[in-house]
Amino acid sequence: MTSPTADPLFTMPRHTKVLMVMDVVESVRLMEQDEDDFIRRWQDLVTQAEHRLLPLGGGRLVKSLGDGLMLEFADPLECLKTAFALQDLARQDNQNRPGEQHMYLRVGAHLAEFVVDRHDIYGPDVNLTARVTTLAGPGEIVVTAELRDHLTAGLDADIEDLGDCHLKHVNEPVHVYRVGPAGHAPVASLAGAAAEVLRPTLIVVPFTARTAEPGNEVLGEILAEEIIAGLSQCAQISVLSRLSTTALRHRQSELPQLRGLIDAGSSASYALTGAYRVLGDHVSLMVELADLRSGHVAWAASLKSTVPAILAGEDEITSQVVSQASTAVARVETERTTSKPLPTLQSATLQMSSITLMHRASRNEFQRVHDMLEHLIERHPRIAAPRAWLAKWHVLQVTRGLAPSDERTTRRALELTRRALDADPNCSLAMAVEGFVKCHLTKDLDGASACYARALQCNPNDSLAWLFSGVLHAFRDAGAAALESSERALALSPLDPMLYFYQSLAASAALTAGRNARAVELATHSLRANASHPSTLRVLTIAQTLQGDLQAAGQSADRLLKLEPAFSVGGFLKRSPGARSASAQTFADALRRAGVPE
Repeated sequence: MTSPTADPLFTMPRHTKVLMVMDVVESVRLMEQDEDDFIRRWQDLVTQAEHRLLPLGGGRLVKSLGDGLMLEFADPLECLKTAFALQDLARQDNQNRPGEQHMYLRVGAHLAEFVVDRHDIYGPDVNLTARVTTLAGPGEIVVTAELRDHLTAGLDADIEDLGDCHLKHVNEPVHVYRVGPAGHAPVASLAGAAAEVLRPTLIVVPFTARTAEPGNEVLGEILAEEIIAGLSQCAQISVLSRLSTTALRHRQSELPQLRGLIDAGSSASYALTGAYRVLGDHVSLMVELADLRSGHVAWAASLKSTVPAILAGEDEITSQVVSQASTAVARVETERTTSKPLPTLQSATLQMSSITLMHRASRNEFQRVHDMLEHLIERHPRIAAPRAWLAKWHVLQVTRGLAPSDERTTRRALELTRRALDADPNCSLAMAVEGFVKCHLTKDLDGASACYARALQCNPNDSLAWLFSGVLHAFRDAGAAALESSERALALSPLDPMLYFYQSLAASAALTAGRNARAVELATHSLRANASHPSTLRVLTIAQTLQGDLQAAGQSADRLLKLEPAFSVGGFLKRSPGARSASAQTFADALRRAGVPE
C-alpha cells in the first residue's frame, strides 16, 4: 500500500513569496459603534484592494480574516506599494469623520516559505507573518529583516530599525523594521482610538442642596471641586475636568438621565453624585458612585462635616470620598475581569485590573495578568504603559520565585521597556520600570539609578520612580535616603488604589533606616488593603523580630509560608540585589529567628 506522503496526489507545492497580513485596529469597538457603517467601509476597502490594487501589483488575495486580509506577492516592492496604497485608502476614508470613527490599518509583511493546496497555505512563516502584524501601530507597516533586505532605504521607503522583538508563540526573537513612504516619517501619530487614555473615567456631578436656607448652594460646588482635585491624584483613574461638569449643575441626577447626558458627550465609565443637608453648621452628605455601564451602584456612603470646615478646606469628607470611591472603581474593574473573556473587556478595565492583580498571591491571577497585558499590547501597540507594566510583571515573577532570573527573562523585560520608550520617549513610567528591571534582574544598581534619575527629570512627581529609588537606596544601606524617597512617594500618592504596594516598599525602606516601628505601621496598613502580599509579610516578620516581638514575628512568618511555601532565607538572599549589604544579613538573621527555613 502506498503511503499518503509518497502519493503524488498528496504532494503540495512549496513557494517562497512575500506575505502581507493587514487588519483593522479595534475593529470590535468600531463594529459596536455602528455595525452597518463599519461593514460598508470595510467592504469598500476590500473591493478596492481586490479589483484595483492587487492586479496593479501582481498580488493575490489568499484569504479574508474577518477584519483583515492575507495577501501574497511575487515582488517585495509591489507588496510595499500596495501596503502604502491601502494606508492611503484608510486615511482618505477617515477624512471628515470624528476621531472616534477613524479606521486604522496595521500591516505586517515577511518573505515567507509556505506550502499551498487548493484551499489554503500552510507553514510556520504564515503564523509568523500574522504575529509580525501585531507589532505595527495604527497606520503603520512592519516588515521582517528578510523583506527589508530587498528594500533600498530612502529610495523605496523610509526604514526604522525596531531590533529583535519577541512574538507570541514564536520561540526566537524576530528582527523587524517599521517602514513608511520615502521622504515621510514612518511613525504614525497617535490619534483617535489609539491615543485613548487606558484608564476608567469618572465624572463628579456638583452635589444637590436639599435645604431651604439661602447661601448653602455653594457647598456642593466646593465639595465637587475638592473631590475632583483629590481624584485627579489617582494615577489609574481619569477624571473629567470641573468645567466639563458645569453643564450638569442644575440637571436632575437620576441615573438614566445622567447616563444619557454623559454618553452623548464623554466616555465616562462612572458617575459620582450626591445630595446634602445643612442644619446650622452641620452638613450631612449622601453620596454614591454608579457604574454607568451596568447601572449598578458601586459604592455609597453617608458622611458628616461642618460648614466652617468645608469652607476652610479642612473637612474629612473629601479624603473619605476620594479614597473609598477610587478603591471601589479598582474593585469593580478587577471583578469585571473574572466574569468576562479578554476580547470583551475594555482597555481601561484590562489595565487597571492587571495592575491590581499583579500583587495577588494566587498563581492563576498572577498568570492572568500576563495574558491581560499581552492582549492590551496587541490592542494598543503604540501606547507605552502596557509594555512597561508587563516588564514589571516579569520582574515580580522572578522576585516571587515563580521563574528563574535567566537571560531570556531579562532580555524580554528590557525589550518591553525599550519598546515602551520607543512609543513614548518621555514616559517616566517606562523609565522607572526599566530601572526596576536593571535593579532586580541584572543587579545593575548604577544603571537603575540612572533610569530613576531620567524618570524624575521628565516627571519630578512620578511617585513610582521615587518609590523605586527608595528601594535602591535600601539595597545600598543608605537608610535615611531610602526612607526620604519612600515617604516622598507616599506623599505624592496618598489616594492611589495601589497605596498598599507603596506602603509595602516604604516599610522596607523604614527597616533599612532602623525605623522598625514605622516599618510595622506601614506593613500593617498595607496588609489591611492586601492581605495576600508575600513581600509585605516578609517585611513585617523582620520588623517584628527586630522589635523583639518573636511571637508576632512567628505568626507573620507562618502566614508568609502559607502564601509562599517555598520561601527560604537562602532564596531571599539569592533574589535580593542588596544581598551583600549589612542590612540584608541582619534581615536574613531576623527571618531565621522567626522560623523561616534556611
